[in-house]
Amino acid sequence: MSPVETRRDIRRVAVFGHGVVGSRIVKHLTAHPARTVVQIDSRREQIATTPFLDDVDVAVLAQPGPHHRDTVALLDRGIGVISVGDEVSDVGAIIGESERARRRGIALVAGAGMSPGLVGLIARHLASQIAVVDEIHVAIHGTAGPACARQHHRALAGKAGAYHEGTFVSFRAGTGRELAWFPEPVGAYDCYRAEVPAPFVLHHSFPEANRITARISANRRDRLTSRLPMLTPPHREGGVGALRVEVRGAEESGARVTLIAGIAEMVGTAAAATAIGFLEASLSGTLPAGLNLAGDDLLDTTSLLRTIERFGVRLQEFNGVPSA
Repeated sequence: MSPVETRRDIRRVAVFGHGVVGSRIVKHLTAHPARTVVQIDSRREQIATTPFLDDVDVAVLAQPGPHHRDTVALLDRGIGVISVGDEVSDVGAIIGESERARRRGIALVAGAGMSPGLVGLIARHLASQIAVVDEIHVAIHGTAGPACARQHHRALAGKAGAYHEGTFVSFRAGTGRELAWFPEPVGAYDCYRAEVPAPFVLHHSFPEANRITARISANRRDRLTSRLPMLTPPHREGGVGALRVEVRGAEESGARVTLIAGIAEMVGTAAAATAIGFLEASLSGTLPAGLNLAGDDLLDTTSLLRTIERFGVRLQEFNGVPSA
């Protein structure tokens, strides 16, 4: 086999970000003999011109801050993009680049972290088990690294969106307390409305659902100080986080049904596993060109979840039977 043919068999991946999520992605990729990984600090490199991106197939954006500008620069260079960002306006802007990605014939994934990425995959997994989906309700607990903790802090001070009977409605973040039971060992936490992109992304994938909500866990101090700068520096990495996804609908007979599933895992691990799932799908050519959102019925959700589980993230479903 010639050197040129050997090079074609090696896929080159760029990972932006040196935090908890980015480091986990790089650690996984460097163990793969058919992957060449380039880790880039986007604060120092001009994406439009840097030679480090020559011959890169896919870029994973796991750095803090907005990803839209970097997404546009990468798409214009013909590089597929997988963004793990979870800022509402930023995710919305990336979704707006669907046509740019489609014209270039490359895959674009927005919100490929634990939320809204893994949230959407779990929602689709549950929705595939019933005939009609009416409602989707999400609860999120925990943070990954410092940037994620700061975003969690800001989310409690913003405007929370929810989809209700055909329209998006806005609430003050930090209101609407509900007690959510997460998979063990996390257990129950009070959760509140927050400025997170899950309702908007889920509406793209489940336009038939009449009600879509998302809440994040918070204590009294989180809510009281949300509109102030963080009083103490965030931890290098948070503890065990969790997701709870509840899908309500009806069976073909018309009987009402509620399905619940989630995870209990380090947030950085869950976010990295989700991004890797989409990355492997992109490198294997199974992601369609253009925009891909977790929860889309055109995606191979089962395969994506299996990849995530191989990374160590275990999906738990509530079946109403108490454990021994």
